[in-house]
Amino acid sequence: MWSAFAPLALGWAAFPAACALVAVLLGSSWHRAFIYSSLCGFVFFTLLLYWLTIVGYDAWLLLALVCALSFGVMGIGIALLTRIKWWPLLVPGVWIAQEWVRGSFPFGGFPWGSLAFSQGDTLFGRSAVVLGMLGSGGWLVLGSCALVASIAALYSLNVRQAASWFVLLLATFILPLFISPPTEGDTDGGAATAQIGVVQGGTPEIGLGAFDVRRAVLDRHVRQSMLLAIDVAHGKQSKPAFVLWPENSSDLDPYIDSAAQAAIGVAARALNVPILVGAVVNNPDDSSTVLNQGILWDPLMGAGQHYSKTHPVPFGEYIPFRSFIAPLIDRFDRIGRDFAAGTDTGIFDINGVKTGDVICFEVAYNSVIYTRIDDGARVLMVQTNNATYSGTAQPEQQLAIEQMRALETGRSVVVAATTGISAFIGPDGSVQAQVPEGQVGALVHEVALRGSLNMSAYIGRPLAAAWSLLAIFMAGLVAVRAMAGTRAEQRKVAG
Repeated sequence: MWSAFAPLALGWAAFPAACALVAVLLGSSWHRAFIYSSLCGFVFFTLLLYWLTIVGYDAWLLLALVCALSFGVMGIGIALLTRIKWWPLLVPGVWIAQEWVRGSFPFGGFPWGSLAFSQGDTLFGRSAVVLGMLGSGGWLVLGSCALVASIAALYSLNVRQAASWFVLLLATFILPLFISPPTEGDTDGGAATAQIGVVQGGTPEIGLGAFDVRRAVLDRHVRQSMLLAIDVAHGKQSKPAFVLWPENSSDLDPYIDSAAQAAIGVAARALNVPILVGAVVNNPDDSSTVLNQGILWDPLMGAGQHYSKTHPVPFGEYIPFRSFIAPLIDRFDRIGRDFAAGTDTGIFDINGVKTGDVICFEVAYNSVIYTRIDDGARVLMVQTNNATYSGTAQPEQQLAIEQMRALETGRSVVVAATTGISAFIGPDGSVQAQVPEGQVGALVHEVALRGSLNMSAYIGRPLAAAWSLLAIFMAGLVAVRAMAGTRAEQRKVAG
């Protein structure tokens, strides 16, 4: 399962992995199912999240353990459902429920490692255009269950049943061939394309100390913006409608730091277009907290509309139970003040381009992405800072998530990262241009803008909810019947 994700990125490997797990759980007792699934989850997440060792081995192993427990509970549900005749149709619902719960709880959840995030280059990934992100993962599991059920029926010499499940298996591979992801923009709500620029300025260091020299990070992004302005003036690059800077491109609050304000203003005037700046600012409503913001900086008017990150990362941007936990772990001293969650919509109208701003890990959260689409974003902007994890698999894993978001929503995704990977992703999930990790530079690219919605916006969410709720209900029903049968046997023996 891990090999389906970066750095190996063998997306097809998720299919036999799901087959293997389902086969192991077929008809298993609930306690054995919990143990097997938890072990699977723990190995998977320790490999997948190895980049978190930069923060600390304890954080890496603890997060892997929490995620593994969700696999354990899912395993119980799978084992119960395999006692039903039509179990291959229900098991995907349990997997969907596991990914939804893990992506929502506790502390807002952690959806990293959802199956669909590895499927950008596969037929299963293409199903996200219709089924959405959760439904796409469920579609893969459906195919896996059909294969396992077909083999099990053959083993029992039930050829007719084996053939039925094999037809379903073929359908999971064939039907996505008829799905054509959009590749061009449309005029639903505005122009079909726009020129957009990104700047990747780099940081003096990587790892936990990447932002110890905040002024230098800002200066690097100003420098690359000035070089871009020169290229535009000489016709080497097209003039953009606006330019996207990454998260943390200004960790100096430009509202109160006059030097930071002046530096950003110089860059905006040189480009003569607005810059969407990623900044850390003081919270005007609570001096004990800060905000992770995207600020639209006009060449003449300066700071204007802003978006404050609505989904800050627990233990990374704020410390739950700070008074108890912080004294136990020294590295939490780096988070002197908690990041507060914003309440803004994240929608900007920049020179006629209606954009949805997303900051870093927010791109993995369905609730954040769907809000942007529901609010009318015709293109998604991702401001991210991966400098802490530079040189690991994390930037590649995040790029794969961004590709799947483009494929699912039918929106181009423009990514600006401090140290990489900055990229332009088409509405079909293809990477059209990028600034590689570890390099600095700036790019302007023509981006497809779309106002029309993929089928996933209408079908994906209700389908995922119905599929998971039905599976949970049926698993609960099987469990109740099993317990009732056990009690009847006990009374019979006692009598």
